[in-house]
Amino acid sequence: MTSASDLQFKSINYTGLGEGPRLIVTGAVHGNETCGTIGIGRVMAELDSGALRIANGSVTFVPVTNPLAYRLQRRAGDRNLNRNLFPNPAPQDFEDRIANWLCPLLAAHDVLLDLHSFNADSEPFVMVGPADNDGPLQPFAHAASEKALAKRLGVRRFVDGWLATYGAGVQRRLSDASQLQTVLRYGVGTTEFMRSTGGYALTLECGQHRDPQAPEVAYRAIMNTLAHLGLIDAPAPPAVAADQIEALSMVVVHDKLDQGDSFARTWRSFDPVEVGTLIGTRADGTPVLSELEGRILFPDVNAGPNQEWYYLTRANPAFAAQD
Repeated sequence: MTSASDLQFKSINYTGLGEGPRLIVTGAVHGNETCGTIGIGRVMAELDSGALRIANGSVTFVPVTNPLAYRLQRRAGDRNLNRNLFPNPAPQDFEDRIANWLCPLLAAHDVLLDLHSFNADSEPFVMVGPADNDGPLQPFAHAASEKALAKRLGVRRFVDGWLATYGAGVQRRLSDASQLQTVLRYGVGTTEFMRSTGGYALTLECGQHRDPQAPEVAYRAIMNTLAHLGLIDAPAPPAVAADQIEALSMVVVHDKLDQGDSFARTWRSFDPVEVGTLIGTRADGTPVLSELEGRILFPDVNAGPNQEWYYLTRANPAFAAQD
């Protein structure tokens, strides 16, 4: 029997003698996504043995961000930690209590690398943030630094546009505009919170949950990040070649309107679609067709009515040219 009262939070910091940025690396934000935990453990073993040394700045590791979900070997404890991630003076669930510890820890750092995995078979990818802007949704001033790091994590696929696309879907489905800011908070996870504090952040999806290569992807990304930021004495990792990059921007989210809405096939993230591709069928028989050429993302066969059903992305060729 697992009791939340038996659990505690743990972070480990290594600080060099020289000046440098403050990096934080998180694993197991979702408890069944353990590749980051394994990758972090491998790097920490090298630091503890003396095989690796932090020369400049500091790095904080959080091997298990959600200890309840991790102990239960499932995605969440009481709820999804990576949504509505804000300090809560009157915590209602275990994830609120994590947030009250985690959010100040994130705010004390400059850069976040958040390590995840996913359910379907696909290649690793990085979720990146918005362009520099001073808008109300997600103001940001470190897009160039964020993209430069993203291109050095060791993967070739990049996706941007999460919060803006999610927010547009929220606005569309809300009947009461006064609820907008409250509901938009649900779209804020680790990286969005980190950017709100003035830092920058990347979510690396390292591979399928049980892929034996996923921990290797996590380890390589941590080592490349340490080298790129100058925290260790190591050659700077090269950026992925421009002709190898696949960059996608999330464009639109479509909701499931009725429990009877169904997909036309078993979709996986990054499956290609053309204009007119049959995505699914509404409960009344109306076909649901793709309005653009691109790739489907996060198709959710278990979505309920008035929930996100799938996202569509299109190619973002400008990303490859930016550094």
